[in-house]
Amino acid sequence: MNNNLEQTIISIIDKKYPLVTNLSNVSSILKTNFPNTSWAGFYLVEKDKLFLGPFQGDVACSVIEKGKGVCGTSFNTQKTIIVDNVLEFSGHIACSSTSRSEIVTPIIKNNKVVAIIDLDSNLYNNYTKNDKIQLEKISKILSSLF
Repeated sequence: MNNNLEQTIISIIDKKYPLVTNLSNVSSILKTNFPNTSWAGFYLVEKDKLFLGPFQGDVACSVIEKGKGVCGTSFNTQKTIIVDNVLEFSGHIACSSTSRSEIVTPIIKNNKVVAIIDLDSNLYNNYTKNDKIQLEKISKILSSLF
């Protein structure tokens, strides 16, 4: 568990800054601190859909429907999802043809999903239960921005 990562995020975010500013820096921190991550970013909830937010990586899907793909499923269930092989996830939305594994964590404020943290890797089985625990802690930290 990397408590330094959580402390780094706490030290860099500031409620006085726009949400996009805070999430842009956090997406960079996530991409560089989770090994073999090819894409790291956020989807923001608006009118019961997910819209692409700040990210680091290749071009991504602009809009995801609730319940669709890994992000939409996490939005719907309010749970973190680890996918060891995205090719085996029914309904996976392939924004990148090179993505092979993914972890998605909802950011929840007042019992509602307000955003999704999404990390992708070009390697199979890249994300662990420890990554899940850490992303859920980061999610709680980031919920204060909404």
